[in-house]
Amino acid sequence: MTEKARNDFFYVCSLIEYTARRTKNRRGVITAALGKAGVEKQLYDAEVNHCLSFEQVSDELIEQYRIPTGAFDTITDCKYEVPSFMDIGKLYSIMIEDCAESGKETDELLCVFSSFISDEISDFQTDLYYQNPSYLECSYRAGYLLD
Repeated sequence: MTEKARNDFFYVCSLIEYTARRTKNRRGVITAALGKAGVEKQLYDAEVNHCLSFEQVSDELIEQYRIPTGAFDTITDCKYEVPSFMDIGKLYSIMIEDCAESGKETDELLCVFSSFISDEISDFQTDLYYQNPSYLECSYRAGYLLD
């Protein structure tokens, strides 16, 4: 993956996380609303959208893809400091790069965000986010949290 592609995936993963938090949705709801074509469009537009605020781009996504407000709020009642949406975006982008076959990174993004690991990472009442990325990747590949 080129450095530009890494940056674009980091941006789009952060945008998905940001939008999911704003709309109180599971991350898979956002990627399902975008679909593969929408994710590819965001990756294509990422270099330009870097210049805009996440809030503005997220507002456009919510409107364009009719993303509803959900009830998946893992932040409001969290007892601990919540990692930033960019910290989580970075984690996702690393997982995608490490797990994807060359040329299938968009497909992997859709799989990762719609898998069980996404909800687990989003549970900020646990320390899962702080676990070794290799553990998260191995758990994702196994389909369950490893002991």
